[in-house]
Amino acid sequence: MKETKEKLAINGGPKTINKEFDSYNSLGEEERLAVDEVMRSGILSQFLGVWHKDFYGGPKVQEFEKMAADYFGVKHAITVNSWTSGLTAAVGALDIEPGDEIIVSPWTMTASATAILHWNAIPIFADIEEDTFNLDPASVEANISSKTKAIMAIDIFGHSADMDNLRKIADKYNLKIISDTAQAPGALYKGKLAGTLGDIGGYSLNYHKHIHTGEGGIVVTNDDSLAERVQLIRNHGEVVVEAKGVKKINNIIGSNFRLGEIESAIGIEQLKKLKGYAKSREKMANRLSEGLSSLDGLKTPVVKDNCSHVYYIYPLVLDIDKLGISKFKIADALHAEGVQVATEYQNIHLIPMYQNKTAYGSGGFPWTADFARKDINYAKGICPVAEKLNDETYIGFGMCVYNLSEDDIDLIIKSFHKVWNNIDKLK
Repeated sequence: MKETKEKLAINGGPKTINKEFDSYNSLGEEERLAVDEVMRSGILSQFLGVWHKDFYGGPKVQEFEKMAADYFGVKHAITVNSWTSGLTAAVGALDIEPGDEIIVSPWTMTASATAILHWNAIPIFADIEEDTFNLDPASVEANISSKTKAIMAIDIFGHSADMDNLRKIADKYNLKIISDTAQAPGALYKGKLAGTLGDIGGYSLNYHKHIHTGEGGIVVTNDDSLAERVQLIRNHGEVVVEAKGVKKINNIIGSNFRLGEIESAIGIEQLKKLKGYAKSREKMANRLSEGLSSLDGLKTPVVKDNCSHVYYIYPLVLDIDKLGISKFKIADALHAEGVQVATEYQNIHLIPMYQNKTAYGSGGFPWTADFARKDINYAKGICPVAEKLNDETYIGFGMCVYNLSEDDIDLIIKSFHKVWNNIDKLK
């Protein structure tokens, strides 16, 4: 690529990208026809919150679940109306008791941790790896207490967590693993699909993911008991257990977490497209990484051996000491050239709910309850890698926001090179 000292747009020079990138839209004619079919049937939902053949939902729900189980290579796939609902049901299915602790990443969407609080259990935040942004197994093990019952492994940005080492820890301490693979459907870990390597896991079908049904999620597991418990939590299980003959009724406080027939019909068509969409995004991301690889002080995404990355977000790490400039000035310069990068993701242990330990009511419950450990620490400094990334070194590009062509990628590369070649002008 021809290097240029052309004046930066932020300093009054010409803008590199003078167009809006096309928005990503995974929906097409197939989905429209599928919705029309459901509309003509008159069946928009066929769930009944009693023990009945329709306890499991209508024909499209069950077709989608069968297709998802086959696609992901699992025994059970259970649809839900959001991945937040799916996480809540998954945590409840694990025999979690009030005061139990589940280790989770701070670098994730807040629902990962609030699903734990839903059951009056306590989120414990472990630090992350700088290269994959996923849980650091060493930090996980350091945070295990006598109350730890599970690890929630977040497959963030599109790359699987280190499931081999997390499984070794889980087996050593008799813990369960929940795989939160909201952002990584289709990613591979040693030949297996991310999300299927824990005791229970699943995927988001929210509108800005690789495939979507507007809102929705899929819980996956190979455990018959966990699958049944998720189904009960999904659909008013407390009034079903007696007639169904269920003896284990703890945590079966049922909800309406049910996915409708229209969403399931869309999901059937979307799932057919997942592999192609993931490959397309991987191709564009690889082109971007190749184009940025020569830039000093910029670390492009890492893909571990025998893994694949589906790039919900394209994450970058800056060497601020080498560059001699804050990430915020770099981001401002990139914005001016037409590249919309984010300068932060999440450090959810630092949001007010955890800093004040105020969730249910105003008295600090569940942290102040007799069943909770009293030395839970959410102070800044407990997750130094995640905190430094958020405060100083991370920028990210939303790959799932756009439908990018090779020419678009080349414009993004050109914008980065222009900023790097003129970085002294930003100091």
